[in-house]
Amino acid sequence: MNGWQSTRTRRVTLAAMLSVATVLIAPQVGHADNGQDLAKAPPEQVGMSTQRLARISAIFKRDVDQGKLPGAVMMVARKGKLVFAEAVGFQDKNAARPMSLNSIFRVYSMSKSLTSVAAMTLVEDGTIQLADPISKYLPAFKRMVVSVPKIDPALVRLTYTMVPAEREITIQDLLRHTAGLAYGELTTNTPVRDAYVKAGFVAQSGPDFDIRGMTADEQVERLSKAPLATQPGAMWEYSIAVDVLGRVLEAATGKRLSEVLDERLFKPLKMADTSFWVPKNKIDQLAQPLPVDPITGLPNILFDMSTPPKNDSGGAGIASTATDYLRFAQMLLNKGQLDGMRLLSPTTVRLMTADHLGTRIDDMVAPVTALLGTPGYTFGLGFAVRRSDGIVGEPGSSGEFLWTSFAGSFFWIDPKEQIAAVYMTQSPGPLRGHYRRLFKQLVYQAVVD
Repeated sequence: MNGWQSTRTRRVTLAAMLSVATVLIAPQVGHADNGQDLAKAPPEQVGMSTQRLARISAIFKRDVDQGKLPGAVMMVARKGKLVFAEAVGFQDKNAARPMSLNSIFRVYSMSKSLTSVAAMTLVEDGTIQLADPISKYLPAFKRMVVSVPKIDPALVRLTYTMVPAEREITIQDLLRHTAGLAYGELTTNTPVRDAYVKAGFVAQSGPDFDIRGMTADEQVERLSKAPLATQPGAMWEYSIAVDVLGRVLEAATGKRLSEVLDERLFKPLKMADTSFWVPKNKIDQLAQPLPVDPITGLPNILFDMSTPPKNDSGGAGIASTATDYLRFAQMLLNKGQLDGMRLLSPTTVRLMTADHLGTRIDDMVAPVTALLGTPGYTFGLGFAVRRSDGIVGEPGSSGEFLWTSFAGSFFWIDPKEQIAAVYMTQSPGPLRGHYRRLFKQLVYQAVVD
């Protein structure tokens, strides 16, 4: 073994020894800059078991050691107290850098919940209304057409007809994914996908879902010319709607979305490491995926967060830490306030976490079914919402709300059990759903009161 190999071997060995850093009520969970942690308590004080929580450590460490995950940070709060905070594995396995409780993650679609809450603060101060047509703020969306599929019996094939939208898209539609918009990477509506590809909303190379390379004005102008995939208000379809919501917030306030979120969420909640890009002095905190997915064998390619984007992607563009995001989750569990700072009224939190689909709106792919692999959820304003204690193939309670991310991260809030939990990783492959469910069931099995 030559000197370089010997040195590298020692680095990897040391990193492996550090690959699990567990904090069960440590004196202080580290956080960069001015971030602030929740108050800590022994698990038994809030009806949870230290011994049972330790199962999370053992199981996730095992899978890191088997090369299934690069690493993860997991945090659990109950009854307002932090009872579990753990970093396992590697922040960057290639660099032999252990995961840290301060690690920063691309949270992709968990950006949607942040943007949605910011939107509701504007509803509360009277700047916007849920029933407003978005053309009030973005006139280009005034008259949209819809690509309607139908079977041609003569040719026995699917064809598409363009028809006028029956009504305008509203802000509520954007929040609950009933705007008729789509993701070009996901839609099965061929004319919609073709239009999104032509407009630059589907990456021909580089990471999926990355639309940060066009300006906000370009985004609005191009997307408004594409057909809708469904009639507004008729169907739930996971989509680029929250990016458009970000453009609405910018038009309504006259400020860039990053400024809106800083003022209304990040600064009040002391989310010091949450932003639309990672500055140079923090870039070493940014977690990286395994170079190749262990299941598919395909390369893992995620956003480059080292430079400011041309537009702030409210649907997928934010980076954050587990500590920061847990503060956001706890604020929602507290019905809109944290540390004496009120961001939302309890009535607004109740509205956001209600069922906004009901039986009238179709959901061909039920919210969360594709993301967690289980039915039983509806959708509110920015979150999936559990309909009942049963049906869902995992523990939890009626009224819990949650969302997930392309890179594997996940959070949920259970008001009945008074649990807020965050799972952060950079693992975008097909094992995402497995680890979300696994973490969730391991948290609930540790509840003993």
